[in-house]
Amino acid sequence: MRLGFILREVGTGLARNASMVVSIILVTFISLTFVGTASLLQAQINEMRGYWFDRAQVAIYLCTDFSTLGGCDQQQATPDQIRGVEAQLESSSLQPYIEDYYFEDRQMAYDNFREQFAGSQVVDLVSPEFLPETFWVSLVDPTQTDLIFEAMAGLAGVESVVDQRSYLDEIFALLNAGSITAVAVAALMLVAAALLISTTIRLSAFSRRRELGIMRLVGASNRFIQTPFILEGVVAALVGAVLASGAVWAIVHYFVRGYLVTELPTTVFISYDAAFATMPLLIGTGIALAAVASYASISRYLRV
Repeated sequence: MRLGFILREVGTGLARNASMVVSIILVTFISLTFVGTASLLQAQINEMRGYWFDRAQVAIYLCTDFSTLGGCDQQQATPDQIRGVEAQLESSSLQPYIEDYYFEDRQMAYDNFREQFAGSQVVDLVSPEFLPETFWVSLVDPTQTDLIFEAMAGLAGVESVVDQRSYLDEIFALLNAGSITAVAVAALMLVAAALLISTTIRLSAFSRRRELGIMRLVGASNRFIQTPFILEGVVAALVGAVLASGAVWAIVHYFVRGYLVTELPTTVFISYDAAFATMPLLIGTGIALAAVASYASISRYLRV
């Protein structure tokens, strides 16, 4: 009887405040979708970081006729200097740490440059003599780049040594900034959802103030009175959380797996597991947010 009464009260409250309930659902849906998107973006960043950092190479750029860095002094690296760099890479002190390396001459560098910037006007401004010859080195442990820097420092014919991970750090910093922005927007939306839930519960309690007065007169406990109102908020937020979970799955299915995987086949992307792992977070957050906001609102109303 008590359970049946509570469920009827929940249904009555939802029906009386249908427009506000729809508002709660929409605000919760949008805010939790932002939370889910931020979670997916962070998962993608971690996936890409692990994938690309393991494949990041160290570039040993050799001197050109236009180089002024290092000891180049606008002198192209001679064949003997190139062999000296290769001998250093083959030395017993570096070989245990080097997984593989290859030499890229100017024509290869130019061909790669044209392929990378195909369609850009900058291609017409560059010719092979502007591009340095390069040794590309893959390490067994990508974190041990200091060994290459120390071995090549001051070596004749070497313009500079660059760790590709430094470029990746900049990209991941931008992606992290986007993720933080999404979290900030989601936090604001969650605050708005909590305020809307609180207002809806107070309006629902006010519309049933006569019934609440009777229940108090017959000795109903505050917990018994509060329960239907808390469940109203939880039900509305739960619907929004389920919709947000569906939106997260759709993002992974249609955008990530359906579009990005096809357009960028050389990059690793998150799978459906990331979406399924995010769904409990969204549902739990929605339920907790609604329960706390509803409880705080109805408790304050009953004290008045």
